[in-house]
Amino acid sequence: MSDLYERARELDADDPLAAVRADFVLGDGVYLDGNSLGALPAHVPGRVEDVVRRQWGELRIRSWTESGWWTAPERIGDLIAPLVGAAAGQIVVGDSTSVNVFKALVGAVRLARLADEGRDEILVDAATFPTDGYIAASAARLTGCEVRAVQPGEVPDALNSRTAAVLLNHVDYRSGRLHDLPSLTAAVRAAGAVSVWDLCHSAGALPVGLDEHGVDLAVGCTYKFLNGGPGSPAYLYVRRELQDRFDSPLPGWNSHAEPFGMRPEYEAADGAVRGRVGTPDILSMLALEAALDVWRRPDVSVDAVRAKSLALTDFFLECVAAYVPQGRVEVVTPRAHAERGSQVALRCADAGEVMGRLIAAGVVGDFRAPDVLRFGFTPLYLGFAEVERAARVLADELS
Repeated sequence: MSDLYERARELDADDPLAAVRADFVLGDGVYLDGNSLGALPAHVPGRVEDVVRRQWGELRIRSWTESGWWTAPERIGDLIAPLVGAAAGQIVVGDSTSVNVFKALVGAVRLARLADEGRDEILVDAATFPTDGYIAASAARLTGCEVRAVQPGEVPDALNSRTAAVLLNHVDYRSGRLHDLPSLTAAVRAAGAVSVWDLCHSAGALPVGLDEHGVDLAVGCTYKFLNGGPGSPAYLYVRRELQDRFDSPLPGWNSHAEPFGMRPEYEAADGAVRGRVGTPDILSMLALEAALDVWRRPDVSVDAVRAKSLALTDFFLECVAAYVPQGRVEVVTPRAHAERGSQVALRCADAGEVMGRLIAAGVVGDFRAPDVLRFGFTPLYLGFAEVERAARVLADELS
């Protein structure tokens, strides 16, 4: 066996998060796609069965109060809050990421216009996940704004007196590049605009610091590094100081100050609750709540996860350099720790075919057109020996 194989065994033996692996259902292959869909936490099926059989099957309508269904969006939001650096009472869980991007972006424009009605421009990350761009265009049509796509690093120079809102991704979904949330948020604030951050590829993988850095609004999904399950509900963060002015474009009975009053006039509830819309999707929401239990373990913290993430991705890059024929792939993900999320993207001309062969060989990553192999590293259940094995298989398929 190679020296890298032996070093992987040593790293696994010293891994402070190694025991957490037993909390997940894992197969025999190497799963490097947790940045698309996290693995199943082992205790979730039993919890979901209780929700279905007892809470729904026996208690039925009583579960809205007796099982805590009604308060689930805020309760689970408070579980997510410390994972993104937020105090309690600022996150509400529900709806999809796309819906929450729409709420946040229209709400951001309305907030900006409370101070300056002339603000009519939305800046959007030029490399954003396509849906964010689609939503931004729709929000612009609704609010009478123009959309301008810029690279995140260009945002400080692009800001002007017309800018109302800025929508940015914390980690680029294609390349894995980590953007400078503190400095970009500060620049947006100094320009009098409202910041909206998409945390889909950072929450549960690295520190975010929403409160510390003065982020205004943020959204994120829960089925990637938070392991909430396919289609698990997203979340919306509204900074406490903005909550009394946040005007959601999707007012619903669940966000009404008096939801069971059934009044024809809308009056927004206090706090993050005004980010709710309709009846919560209870089954997937409570599966997510169960999945978040792993973060209550004393040996699990965001800082520990980040340290292992960087170690895993460093080791993978080292193994790729050692095993893969020179010139066969190009590393797209930044090597600097301050600029890297929890994934590694490699460019090769036949990426789609290569990924198909990798998956057939038991190494599951994914492909992004036209030429990117994307590998996600979830430190809670991924080990160094698996990383070394994945690089060896990749080298075989590229040879």
